[in-house]
Amino acid sequence: MKRSRDGGRGASLPVVERRGQEAAEAHGPRPRVVVSECLGFAAVRYNGQILKSRFVDALREHVVFVQVCPEVGMGMGVPRDPVRVVLKDGEARLHQPDTGRNWTGEMRAFSDDFLGGLDAVDGFILKSKSPSCGISDTKIYAGEQGGSPVGRSAGLFARAVQGAYPWAAIQDEGRLTNLRLRHHFLTHVWTLARLRRAEASEEPSALVRFQAEHKLLLLSLSPGGQRELGRIVAEAGVRPFPELIQRYRERLGRVFARPPRAGPTVDALHHAFGYVSDELDPSERTYFLDLLERFREGRAPLPTLLAVLRAWIVRFGVGYLEDQRLFEPYPPDLVDLSSSGDGQMVDVGPRPTRSRRTR
Repeated sequence: MKRSRDGGRGASLPVVERRGQEAAEAHGPRPRVVVSECLGFAAVRYNGQILKSRFVDALREHVVFVQVCPEVGMGMGVPRDPVRVVLKDGEARLHQPDTGRNWTGEMRAFSDDFLGGLDAVDGFILKSKSPSCGISDTKIYAGEQGGSPVGRSAGLFARAVQGAYPWAAIQDEGRLTNLRLRHHFLTHVWTLARLRRAEASEEPSALVRFQAEHKLLLLSLSPGGQRELGRIVAEAGVRPFPELIQRYRERLGRVFARPPRAGPTVDALHHAFGYVSDELDPSERTYFLDLLERFREGRAPLPTLLAVLRAWIVRFGVGYLEDQRLFEPYPPDLVDLSSSGDGQMVDVGPRPTRSRRTR
């Protein structure tokens, strides 16, 4: 019997669409993101609580959310005795200490059913540290007898997600308080949504255009990956389009597998700066190059540099750069320069004042 994906509380897929299915906007179609239901949607935590995430709340008007609580979905109630991940015979299992029950089979069945029934999806925001949803920080115990944890890894549902969607943007709400990781996640999610639009067109030219618009973004992440993706696109019109899209998506996932390193990002930004530098005063050029060095040293956030460059691109009407997704990969009202960790907003100094010059 096929389970409903809302844990038996209704037959329809739980989707939040605050503004309905709108036409594709400048940044692409609205991404589809699977989210842990306890993050502001329903009181389904083991203790009957609901948690708030400022980031998830901010996303509600911009993405299509698909809610999931794996523990409720596989048949547990609210509230419920907590479960933990334990190792037994070298295998991770979902154990409920207070009852002694093993929920591993139920969790695997629910995960397979839920993930196998999903429509197109671009990303996942899962609950940190959860025995089902934690993506890297779930406590792992040596056995069913208790004791201290012996390590941290992914929860059982998160492991299924990572196996089924290796190319998707997958993150937890805790790590998304970090500006660097949040910017990377948003960029990844909206890039995948735009790729879905290219796929839906069934036109090889759409993939060629996608690659061209994302050239600098891909270079900032992985120059080698950008070249490999270019070689895949070069087969457009020769290889079957579905095969090309599948190969492209898989390779794109590896490009996004980790946040951008300073070196390739600086090179991409410096390349873009070359298109506007001749139009700038010496003080403006010095300001940006100093800011670029601060970014290299980890003392200035990437969105700040992108905003400065984009202002100049618009001001001087640099058509090639206006089409590049690097400078505004997702809606700008999602840019939040607060952070709990690396990449937090810092004082980048006053901007030089100057009289405006027309071309």
